[in-house]
Amino acid sequence: MNTIGSSSLRPILVGGLVAGTLDIGAASLINALSPVVILQFIATGVLGKAALSGGVGAAWLGLMLQWAMSVLIAAIYFMVTARLPSLRSKWVQGGLWSGVVIFLVMNFVVVPFSAAPVTFKYVVTHIHLLKAAENLSAMFVFGLIIAFVASRGRAARLGADVPATAARPSEQ
Repeated sequence: MNTIGSSSLRPILVGGLVAGTLDIGAASLINALSPVVILQFIATGVLGKAALSGGVGAAWLGLMLQWAMSVLIAAIYFMVTARLPSLRSKWVQGGLWSGVVIFLVMNFVVVPFSAAPVTFKYVVTHIHLLKAAENLSAMFVFGLIIAFVASRGRAARLGADVPATAARPSEQ
């Protein structure tokens, strides 16, 4: 079974780019910071604290990193749900579960091993549990977007696989 083919590319790109872009907006609202600062903070994962004074160049790097991570997450979701089609057909459940996994992986694997100056432990102990809850909620939305687009990508491919002259089960 080919889990990532040319027909999979569109839902992966659309889901990843839309979710990643909206995630920047959510982070901006949650933290009451401009999207440029959010993007610079994303760039701290590679550049460290220097990204916060890196201007537009650091923001562009942050945007490219955000989109790359988002598309990668969408591709992983697409591959996993190709093997577990019930998650793709029940996209709300799949999206919520993936949001939890994304939240945990980002906060306990990606950020701690990056050059970013802030860790999840810092956020929980020094800011508020509310911020952690807001970030988890944002990851639910992120996961739901990817799951929704993946479920529609699958439906479009299934419809394309049925010859035009053949009756679909709902038409019989």
